[in-house]
Amino acid sequence: MRVPTTPWTLLYKIHREILPEVHSFLNEWREKASHIPNIELREQALSSIKEKAFHCEGGAVYGLLAGGNRQKIIRFIVAYQTISDYLDNLCDRSTSLEERDFRELHKSMLHALKPGEEPINYYQYRNDQDDGGFLASLVRTCQNILKELPGFKDTQSTMYQLAGYFCDLQVYKHVEKDKRVALLENWYDKHKHELPVMTWYEFSACSGSTLGIYCFAGYAANGPLDLERVEVLKNGYFPWVQGLHILLDYFIDQEEDLLEDDLNFISYYENEEKMVERIKHVKESAEESLRSLPDRKFHQLINKGLIAIYLADEKVQAHKELKRTAKRFIQFGGLPTVFFYLNSWVYRRA
Repeated sequence: MRVPTTPWTLLYKIHREILPEVHSFLNEWREKASHIPNIELREQALSSIKEKAFHCEGGAVYGLLAGGNRQKIIRFIVAYQTISDYLDNLCDRSTSLEERDFRELHKSMLHALKPGEEPINYYQYRNDQDDGGFLASLVRTCQNILKELPGFKDTQSTMYQLAGYFCDLQVYKHVEKDKRVALLENWYDKHKHELPVMTWYEFSACSGSTLGIYCFAGYAANGPLDLERVEVLKNGYFPWVQGLHILLDYFIDQEEDLLEDDLNFISYYENEEKMVERIKHVKESAEESLRSLPDRKFHQLINKGLIAIYLADEKVQAHKELKRTAKRFIQFGGLPTVFFYLNSWVYRRA
């Protein structure tokens, strides 16, 4: 099956083939979440599915790389992203601020990438415990799909590495407020020799995306991958494409994070001009890194679509200053971004 390479064919496949399957799988998880015995865990699970469904919609686009295994990969992406969004809710609105609690919760994201690893009590360091098997079921769903993919063994260690970055970030950014920046800076210091020139908060953003994991899953569905192909795919997505994804996510959440007293990486830029300049640099670096990928045009479309999806969000449209800055981002995204932006704007309001 051909991977789409134009904006209109991509959108056609998203609306015709991707979104119906995403919502079918989400409905299954919503039904399971509605039977979680613990009230707090049930509320957070249902809220994450309701409020963050667009994360699954966006991630599931990588199912288009999987050919005849598209449905299988979409099921994996929806399950894995549901774990991520659920844990984000638990940590963001947590009664706990313990590093060991957040670390234990996020072991589920690592176990999901290790078929054969038995789920544990991920809630052991918090008061709310009984989720009726919800999280363990998500983990097992991911494991059962991945072990059937012919290329998974070739990609597993790199997927696990990307998940490790993600989990570290989620732990450090949610602990006591006065500890967060120091932990994130120390974490960055351990890795900066592996990275292009960037700040600690830009590295944090690059670590906070699951797109690279989904890209690997899509290709692993088609057959074995050699070491060179795995390295090319990793460098294509980490750090720059993932960084653009999460910086845009934080850009639209600025006001909400300020109200909730949550950490937001955009706030660490000196001023708006510096922020726009750096996000433009991240976007251009992402475009450059994607040039060496197989199905290059597809990945470039996804990168341009990312800008559009986030900037069409109602949080931007309802905020005069954010909307003004968003127009600058749309301009350096080019015509495909304008096309995706208009489509996203209409779709969200429909």
